[in-house]
Amino acid sequence: MLVPHSLGGLVGPVVAAGRPLRALVYVCALIPEPGLSFSDQLAASEERVLLFEGGREVDDRGRSHWPDRDTTASTMYPDLSPEDARWAAERLRRQAQKSQGETSPAPPRGLRTESIVGANDRVLSPAWSRRVAHERLGVEPVEIPTGHFPMITHPELLADELSRLAAG
Repeated sequence: MLVPHSLGGLVGPVVAAGRPLRALVYVCALIPEPGLSFSDQLAASEERVLLFEGGREVDDRGRSHWPDRDTTASTMYPDLSPEDARWAAERLRRQAQKSQGETSPAPPRGLRTESIVGANDRVLSPAWSRRVAHERLGVEPVEIPTGHFPMITHPELLADELSRLAAG
């Protein structure tokens, strides 16, 4: 089982095409529309996909980063304690943007796909995530009462859901 999170959802189908997998489970992830780049999808979307504003910058190599740790902590990790939010913010690394400009492939034919949506996600719109799980994957998403980082805030809950999906 491959479990892409957030921006990792864009490369999930690429990785899945080269690995022997039984399932691809998107967790609070961008679910790509095959044949379009994510940048094109954002530009064409009539609804808001990304909910955060400000704080993110792009360096001279085109990588996004969050230079102000306090802003990052409150924007990215609002459901964590201040101490845990700072801990998580300190671990963020610069992120290349190339995957957002490349055309997204479909997941391999016959590969089971699932989606786990954080009902309280303040980074990626839960409404958008629910809709695209239906439209692009043809599945009813599993919804959990978390924000964008359930692996930090509710690791047991996420592990239980992944185990349940793996058994199914």
